[in-house]
Amino acid sequence: MSEPKAPTPTPGDTYKGWLFKWTNYIKGYQRRWFVLSNGLLSYYRTQAEMGHTCRGTINLATANIVVEDSCNFIISNGGAQTYHLKASSEVERQRWITALELAKAKAVRMQAESDDSGDECPMSPPPAGQSGASRNSEVQSTLRTLGSKVEDLSTCNDLIAKHGSALQRSLSELEGVKLGGDTGDKIRQVTERATLFRITSNAMINTCRDFLALAQAHSKRWQKALQAEREQRVRLEETLEQLAKQHNHLERAFRGATVLPASQSNPATDSKGPSSGKGDASDEDDENEFFDAMEDVQEFITVPADPKYHRRSGSNVSGISSEIGMDDQSLDEQSLASNPESPQPQELEPVKKRRTRIPDKPNYSLNLWSIMKNCIGKELSKIPMPVNFNEPISMLQRLSEDLEYSELLDKAAKCQSSLEQLCYVAAFTVSSYSTTVHRTGKPFNPLLGETFELDRRYESGYRSLCEQVSHHPPAAAHHAISERGWTLRQEITLASKFRGKYLSIMPLGSIHCIFEKSNNHYTWKKVTTTVHNIIVGKLWIDQSGEIDIINHQTGDRCHLKFAPYSYFSRDVARKVTGVVADKEGKAHYVLSGTWDEKMEFSRVMQSSRGGENGTEGRQKTVYQTLKAREIWKKNPLPDGAENMYYFSDLALTLNEQEDSVAPTDSRRRPDQRLMEQGRWEEANAEKQRLEEKQRSVRREREREAARTANPTDETVIEDSINDTPLKIDAEETTSSDISSSTETLPGPSSFQIDGMEGPYGSPVKSAHQDNYRALWFERTDDPLTGEQTHVYKGGYWEAKDHGSWEICPDIF
Repeated sequence: MSEPKAPTPTPGDTYKGWLFKWTNYIKGYQRRWFVLSNGLLSYYRTQAEMGHTCRGTINLATANIVVEDSCNFIISNGGAQTYHLKASSEVERQRWITALELAKAKAVRMQAESDDSGDECPMSPPPAGQSGASRNSEVQSTLRTLGSKVEDLSTCNDLIAKHGSALQRSLSELEGVKLGGDTGDKIRQVTERATLFRITSNAMINTCRDFLALAQAHSKRWQKALQAEREQRVRLEETLEQLAKQHNHLERAFRGATVLPASQSNPATDSKGPSSGKGDASDEDDENEFFDAMEDVQEFITVPADPKYHRRSGSNVSGISSEIGMDDQSLDEQSLASNPESPQPQELEPVKKRRTRIPDKPNYSLNLWSIMKNCIGKELSKIPMPVNFNEPISMLQRLSEDLEYSELLDKAAKCQSSLEQLCYVAAFTVSSYSTTVHRTGKPFNPLLGETFELDRRYESGYRSLCEQVSHHPPAAAHHAISERGWTLRQEITLASKFRGKYLSIMPLGSIHCIFEKSNNHYTWKKVTTTVHNIIVGKLWIDQSGEIDIINHQTGDRCHLKFAPYSYFSRDVARKVTGVVADKEGKAHYVLSGTWDEKMEFSRVMQSSRGGENGTEGRQKTVYQTLKAREIWKKNPLPDGAENMYYFSDLALTLNEQEDSVAPTDSRRRPDQRLMEQGRWEEANAEKQRLEEKQRSVRREREREAARTANPTDETVIEDSINDTPLKIDAEETTSSDISSSTETLPGPSSFQIDGMEGPYGSPVKSAHQDNYRALWFERTDDPLTGEQTHVYKGGYWEAKDHGSWEICPDIF
């Protein structure tokens, strides 16, 4: 028996088709176009009328469906509306009956839920924010959908039982029928009922498939959604508490505001501030820092010093020996005058001409929300990132950009006073963030063993080396040494949090700067970098937190505060303030400026306690200072920088090809080179090839480590390694390198593999210990900070001079 080619109705689908509707005794049944959607059955004279003229609609939630015969059925809502309908065949009629019954069950259920939610609505608190409301709506929608599927399954089960019983009766009747004239009718009846049973069974199968797919898709998200709601509630409570405090602080600040001109007010933090731990990520993990409200009123005030201090060259009011009368000279004029002991750059060969442009960034569109929407609450290392979000330099090259203003350290090396030297070190610390203000792209995550050298001896007197020394945690060691009397070393590791609207990158560890002449050894930590508007709006970057720069030789200390952006603040954006004090806690210099433009310093002549106008009744310190002098200013970006990833002059040269570098140098990385050339699809493919190659190398290294540990169990070891789950979903793996600077984490545990990179560059866990060791750096305990860190052990520049790179691995 042929049957019409109409789609099998599935729960939740819109069902359409032609039916004959009884009009009156004159015209009888007339052909009409019926549409079943959202629990409503509507009809039109033709399909063309669907856009403008509906002839009638009946709500199935209160309707009664009655089957008259093989093709006729009636739909009525209690007398007000009654449709007498006829299908072209019994099979077609049953398709409509199945679809109508499913739609009616869903409409009844939705009406009941609407009534329940209306009763509960007054008891529910209002949504705390758009993100919380959207998450709650998503969870509720998921639960309603799953509940709907369960009801559909129940309805389909009833229909299958009904049609199954009818089919069984027909088969029983067929067995008792004698061969004769009614045999054909019985066989046709059995065939039709079997077809109806098949249709209903298909609907049941489709419903089961939908329910299973939904359950699998949302099972992992339920726990995350619940946790996100709990965290949101905690954050809302903290926000309310902070808003109350900030309101009180604003009132106090308004009442206690000074009448000094803004140009003479340089707020900064108290010299006896918290310890250097303020820069750690532990203070950021609680997420009690909100960037749209003022956190503090200023703790001290700066005022112009009395004119008598400008005339007294021998005064020692501020504790600095006989240098106060030189206020009309900057530091580099007074203490950085020509120093015969300072080595002068010897231009034995012409300085190499560096490139000033790279290919313009292609205008490829990409929907960030489609990638990020399932990643809220995850560690950054769990989020997949294509090269579309990258910039064509690696994290090692980004780390080398800290040396953009190395001349500040050159000047610091010439200083006779450790306090003046500390001012320049502080300015250098702030200058390393100036390259990040427009740089929202993510650097490439280096492969294990990847290196980057920056040889600028003839231009700036220094050369530096970076190496990716670990991949669990991802860590890069950096060592720079200058012919002008200073050494800088650090190790970068990132802790990151993605919170939907913004991304926080929290550096861990310490940076070391040592000056050869004075043996002054400085350490400091980095502040938190926050990328805002991750999902919607224009990306922008902010730096916030506090830094303590400590001179371990003399005990001098500089306390810097990076103020977070605030809608309520009258100060300039990206403001940085600081105080340089000796080991007794006595202030000698005040620093102020912005981390994206310039820094100034003022010499402190005298300090005193003011009234109790500070936060929570604390007394402000009033510093009398000399005229502020500029100590650092950002270099302008090159022309067309907006089309070149906002690279600075130094950044444009970092990926320039050089012949004499190591085979592992970032300049030789093919996917990064392809991206710079604008061939992004090829770059993505090459990136995956490199990652797969590194995985195979890691597996071989892991086998070797396992054999060394258990030489008698090679067969078992080989099988266990081969069974290690190395195939990981893309959403489980990616690199986490966005900031340009971070420090060290504790070493990997015995159950995690150093240096292994999963898809998109994330570390992969395994049951065996890896035996990887860095090539140019060695791990040691830092005697000053107590941290484990990688220190340059030598050999790289000697290998470069001889052109012998045999010990370098083939990672590209």
